[in-house]
Amino acid sequence: MVTVSASPPWVYALRLPHDPRAARVARMTVRAALHGHGMCEVLDVVELLASELVSNAYLHTKGPASLRLTALGDGRLRVGVWDTHPYIPAPFEKPPGGRVRPVAAGSEGGRGLLLVQECADSWGSWAFGDGLLGRGAGKLLWFEVGGRRSGAA
Repeated sequence: MVTVSASPPWVYALRLPHDPRAARVARMTVRAALHGHGMCEVLDVVELLASELVSNAYLHTKGPASLRLTALGDGRLRVGVWDTHPYIPAPFEKPPGGRVRPVAAGSEGGRGLLLVQECADSWGSWAFGDGLLGRGAGKLLWFEVGGRRSGAA
């Protein structure tokens, strides 16, 4: 395995239009960035969870979204997805440890945030106040993986 040393820690940011292909573009970006920085051990989980959050941004908003990958050091990575809707879903509305209710067996959706809860080391959110002209400025949902396991999730 090749490891690339980056100092200071690196950051990638990607602005995504309200487009059904946004999750695919996010997955491709995650794969390229993590592979390029030698973070293959977290690639699959980050690709899955980032795709889930970007998909939710597309399904539940009418505006653009942004994906941000931030290397925190010690092999840790923070992934944030911003969208234009102010609602913060479980488990993000509480500190790590908040639980998502299981979905019915026949349900076609509702498992994405459960995946974040089960696969990420920690997660959280920030709600942004009123934007321009009184419009909401949306929210940021984030999760962290890699490095020393925090045990928070």
